[in-house]
Amino acid sequence: MIRILVYDDNKSRRESLKAFISFTPGFELVGSFENCNRIEADIRETSPDIILMDIEMPGVNGINGVGIVKKIAPQVKVIMQTAFDDDDKVFAALQAGAEGYILKSASIDQMQQTITEVMNGGASMSPSIALKVMRYFSNRQQQVSGLDNLTAKENEVLQHLSSGLSYKMVADKMGISYFTVNNHVKKIYEKLQVHSLGEAVALLNRQKKIFSFFF
Repeated sequence: MIRILVYDDNKSRRESLKAFISFTPGFELVGSFENCNRIEADIRETSPDIILMDIEMPGVNGINGVGIVKKIAPQVKVIMQTAFDDDDKVFAALQAGAEGYILKSASIDQMQQTITEVMNGGASMSPSIALKVMRYFSNRQQQVSGLDNLTAKENEVLQHLSSGLSYKMVADKMGISYFTVNNHVKKIYEKLQVHSLGEAVALLNRQKKIFSFFF
């Protein structure tokens, strides 16, 4: 029996999911809530195997909720469900640790298949979401590709600056002059086509996120 916990701020949606779960052999509804404000207590009290998690909810939203689940009960699987196929939310949900992502417009058969696949150790997404994830990574990879053109010294300077060091501190750490650090930064801006250190660091962090997702 798969124990399922539901989070959705739409009452009619919660009732629909309750009916779906109740009439599906092998599924058991152990709880249904309108937000994740008490999610730690909810999980302790219901001991779910899998959570159907809405993204847009007042208070603690679904993406933050996934992060909490993965910290306190990493064995619990999470399937995100939303009416909006938003690329950034898809990425954020996957980064937070969600095993599945499905649109609320999905059929009953698709919902059942998704829950079963995720429970069996797979990762499930609707075709439209899978395509958007691929496009997301493709677009982001193009944006960070300029980092590959940095020299070893330029990359080292950017790494130090991203960790919070000042130009002077970077110069002292690398044994070079302040003037040299400044020149490296100018070249970094040119190669990455950015106009500030904040933009350059954001690109660097984005590359790290993409790398960590795959590895």
